[in-house]
Amino acid sequence: MGSSADDASHQLSMAFPRVLIVSRRTVRKNKFVDFVGEYHLDLIVNYGAVPVIVPRVSGVQSLLESFEPIHGVLLCEGEDIDPSHYEMIDGPDTPALSVDELQHVQFLHSSDTAIDHEKDSIELRLARLCVERNVPYLGICRGSQVLNVACGGTLYQDVEKELAKKGAPDVRHMDYDHYDDHRHDVKVVPNTPLHEWFKESLGEGMEMRVNSYHHQGVRRLADRFVPMAYAPDGLVEAFYDPVAHKEGHFIMGLQFHPERMRSEFGNGEFDYPGCAKAYQEFVKAVIAYEKNASNGTVPRPLRLDGEMEKKRKKIVRSFSLARNLYAARNGVRSDLEAGAQFLESSVMLSLQQEKRLKQMGATVRNSSCFVERMKKMKEIENAARELLGKMSIDQLSELLTFYHMMANISSELFEKKHITM
Repeated sequence: MGSSADDASHQLSMAFPRVLIVSRRTVRKNKFVDFVGEYHLDLIVNYGAVPVIVPRVSGVQSLLESFEPIHGVLLCEGEDIDPSHYEMIDGPDTPALSVDELQHVQFLHSSDTAIDHEKDSIELRLARLCVERNVPYLGICRGSQVLNVACGGTLYQDVEKELAKKGAPDVRHMDYDHYDDHRHDVKVVPNTPLHEWFKESLGEGMEMRVNSYHHQGVRRLADRFVPMAYAPDGLVEAFYDPVAHKEGHFIMGLQFHPERMRSEFGNGEFDYPGCAKAYQEFVKAVIAYEKNASNGTVPRPLRLDGEMEKKRKKIVRSFSLARNLYAARNGVRSDLEAGAQFLESSVMLSLQQEKRLKQMGATVRNSSCFVERMKKMKEIENAARELLGKMSIDQLSELLTFYHMMANISSELFEKKHITM
């Protein structure tokens, strides 16, 4: 039996909501060291939540259920995200950067371009979990990029090189000699959460200066998000999910580091009050989520047994193959592609995605053409299973209800037309 002190400690740990933060791995004295920036931890604790460190260790992504309950997720800095998780095409078939340009980027940013596949896997899964359950999510720098990619967005392989090709104004986003001190202007979008946090500090042009220490950034923003700030070269520096926000949820990404925007004299004072406000509002949402979860108003996550999870993964892998076969035979992108992007990028429906949903419906309605061309019923089954494999139970139920309704309407119309013939 545990001591009373142990019991009290356990009760205290359960009294505060839990925020998961994935560590970053580096090498010190020929050994791996995992770490998380102290500023993040201090702010989370100061505003009333408990940071729970998820170690960047092989296999952790399959053990994330062990970290339940999850009341919030904060993902922050780290290496570049593996480009295989998103498209890098600038035009119909034109790579954004040439091989030589990519090699030059790797040379300039060698410390950031070393891909960490384990960290990618852990963080992308956590981001998708947050979007599916409306768990509060704050993405800082890489964490904002993870959120965008998890929801179907893409990234610039190198912001300055790619935007220069497009003739954008020159903005320096990376300065290795001034890790925390380098700043550039951003223009804040009115009537957004970022505007609310920093409104007392903005100039007449809705501008402020933020720190910048990154060479990648948002290329195409995922459909569910809207920008909260832009750099002078057009780069999205902050974004959020307006539908989630309207419903009282917190799902946001900031390319800059508010936790590091502090006085150069070392007195710990922030450049703007809004820097601390970002973390304060995040933890407030975490506390509210934990309260709702305790009251039973947050739906419990679906649990799949081992065999069903294997089937789900097989279905998920199969659709990309079926989609590629279809594109190769037809030579064009179709409604199937739109439906595929919708389901791969989204684990939760939003108003902005109605168009994608309608396109997916068109794919189903026109499936006879697809069947004739594919000629293999098994491939069709795999494609259908993949399309549905990423949908939540509620989404599947709604889709099933919709198609039952459409079937009934079709049957009624068929009978009427049959009688009049």
